[in-house]
Amino acid sequence: MLSDADRRTLLRIARETMQAALSGASEKVSGTLSRRVPDTFSDPESPALQAPCGCFVTMHHRGRLRGCIGTFGARAPLYRTVQEMAQAATRDPRFLAHPVTARELDEIDIEISVLSPLERTQDPLKDVELGRHGICIQGPYGSGCFLPQVATETGWSKEEFLSQCCTHKAGMPPDAWKSPEITVYRFEAEVFGEKDFAPPTQV
Repeated sequence: MLSDADRRTLLRIARETMQAALSGASEKVSGTLSRRVPDTFSDPESPALQAPCGCFVTMHHRGRLRGCIGTFGARAPLYRTVQEMAQAATRDPRFLAHPVTARELDEIDIEISVLSPLERTQDPLKDVELGRHGICIQGPYGSGCFLPQVATETGWSKEEFLSQCCTHKAGMPPDAWKSPEITVYRFEAEVFGEKDFAPPTQV
């Protein structure tokens, strides 16, 4: 469980990384961010931020998705993975026709999902709890995942949650999750965003 201070630090890292990426100030070195990301975040003291952990970084503009990129298999410290995913989220392939701009960033809300390790399910209908678990569906020819909050936001049933992930994320038939050739994993996520730390509204 991350402290509020840890969460604030990761959100600041994500935002300043995006600002650097969109302004052209960041540089790529062997596929990762250079040390030109703000020095104040170069080596957080918190053990939780130093531990390797997967995460997703999500951007919304006035409630509309503008980018969401993540990884389960992170070997780098969490804060470094947040940096990499924040930069990648500004280039989400789904939005290449209308990429996020530096001007737009002031109206972007950033959300981070810190992931637990994947757990293989035996019976997805019994093992997956909507709103608590995300899913990762893997097969011979494709894979896809949904974060836990997707089920809450859409109001899908458990069957719809699994079928929509197959169809729209993994490129499989909607009932592919029932096949013995398909593996369904579950995971949990600690989800927090800038809205959680917004200043109180002045009256």
